[in-house]
Amino acid sequence: MKMVNLTINGMKVTVPEGSTILQAAREANIDIPTLCYLKDINEIGACRMCVVEIKGSPKLNAACVFPVAEGMEVITNSRRVFDARKINLQLLLSNHRRECLSCVRSGSCELQKLCRDYGVDDESIFDGLKTPSSIDDSATHMIRDNSKCILCRRCTAVCDHIQDAAVIGVNKRGFDTHIGSAFDAPLSTVACVSCGQCIVACPTGALQEKDDTDKVWAALSDPEKRVVVQTAPSIRATLGECFNMPIGTNVEGKMVAALRRLGFDDVFDTDLSADLTIVEEANELVERIKTGGTLPLITSCSPGWINYCEHYYPEFIDNLSTCKSPQQMFGALTKSWYAEKLGIDPKNIFMVSIMPCTAKKYECKREEQSVNGVPDVDVALTTRELGRMIERAGIDFANLPDEKFDDPLGISTGAAVIFGATGGVMEAALRTAAEWITGDPNAPVEFTDVRGTDAVKERTYKVGDLTLNVAVTSGLKNAKEVLESIKRGEKNYHFIEVMACPGGCVNGGGQPLQPASVRNNVDLKAMRAKALYSQDSDMAMRKSHDNPILKEIYDSYLEKPGSHKAHELLHTHYTQKSRFSGE
Repeated sequence: MKMVNLTINGMKVTVPEGSTILQAAREANIDIPTLCYLKDINEIGACRMCVVEIKGSPKLNAACVFPVAEGMEVITNSRRVFDARKINLQLLLSNHRRECLSCVRSGSCELQKLCRDYGVDDESIFDGLKTPSSIDDSATHMIRDNSKCILCRRCTAVCDHIQDAAVIGVNKRGFDTHIGSAFDAPLSTVACVSCGQCIVACPTGALQEKDDTDKVWAALSDPEKRVVVQTAPSIRATLGECFNMPIGTNVEGKMVAALRRLGFDDVFDTDLSADLTIVEEANELVERIKTGGTLPLITSCSPGWINYCEHYYPEFIDNLSTCKSPQQMFGALTKSWYAEKLGIDPKNIFMVSIMPCTAKKYECKREEQSVNGVPDVDVALTTRELGRMIERAGIDFANLPDEKFDDPLGISTGAAVIFGATGGVMEAALRTAAEWITGDPNAPVEFTDVRGTDAVKERTYKVGDLTLNVAVTSGLKNAKEVLESIKRGEKNYHFIEVMACPGGCVNGGGQPLQPASVRNNVDLKAMRAKALYSQDSDMAMRKSHDNPILKEIYDSYLEKPGSHKAHELLHTHYTQKSRFSGE
């Protein structure tokens, strides 16, 4: 590889040919500010925050797109550069609704931070007409407020290049330019999959999840309601970031303590129903293989993926596992088995889930995600919403003691914990399927080949007399490639895990926000996933079917995996949706 030598602020730097000035600066530990730039996703030089001086060039150039050259001399911190960046910020503010005190992103807004860094106050010298804008709150899961949009296009890049939905884009031109769906149709009327990746990409408050915390506060104040909360596997690895704790810190014990102090009657673990999902899904896989059912079996835990399949690949609907997601299974079990155990009317149980995913808000509203007219889950909150509830309640999260989940629905295995990372569902299913197919309780526990954040991971396993071809993918554009390879007859799989969000739930659209300066330089997915795998490796029980509470529930209530009762409560169906319509 040819190397290029240059100087940045008088420092000698050597980088591979083809590198940009921005990349070279970061090699030298020099931070150049950005707004529109997202590594490998949005590299368009539009915001002009990264402008630098290059000796011999009469103009300032955008470091994120300008390639290095031998002998180049770059200055990133001159008065001229600082003044240009400040003017760019003032221009952005001139067309921005500056209500920072009430904005959900106050304190975590990248525009706000840059204005503070460059001494730009609320009074813009370029005030005048503002681009007409509106708020789109039509979708179940999110709100778009274009009065806070800076046209960085990070949201559109993620929607198109990573998630392959492309339901939002740049409309009109010049002063009237704005982000929206085609013909400015409401988001609820297009084929948005509700993944929320646009929200975590947005640098300002232009995009946010729909805040359902007031519904939860109301339920907690209702003496007639038993308010039960469940927390998804990945939340323990990310919630700490809401309180400035290091990325990848496992805060399970503090999370449980905080939820108790918020007033929930039962603090349970979605990991229990992740174990339940594996038992039902592994049973479904074995049955399909034995009976010649539709293969490959494709996981159904990710509602963003389910939405994508229903809209864009309806020919694969029969391949989807009929298992509900762990969120929905937990709600169904709580409002049936647990309600009967306590002698409570299911209608008086208010089920709250804490999820990494904005698509969970849509999933729990689906008509087929209920039993006898009672929804499995009443409200799904994102990790961010829980963080705001804890702050509002004045709870000192970092100094809470570690507490344990409540019995009986707080017991789980390591297989459930790793659900939050891409490959986790596959590995958990293989642990159970390997023992069931071979009858050997000493069958492998770790299938590390399916771990990691590669776009697509393919493996072939010999399980007893059976050869299993499996694939794991995350990010919907990658899922598209897997499905297309099957349609072309190039691949022959038995089992496929798909997660809508790149890296799985640890990188979900409802997770804590991290600025581009972190996302571009830190492997968030790997750091968060590491916390889950570490917990799994330390647990005594690591196979879902070994969970003693599940055994009790099957013995006393569900009879066996795949039973009529299990199908009634824990399974569902999916339907084709028009690619040109929304929810």
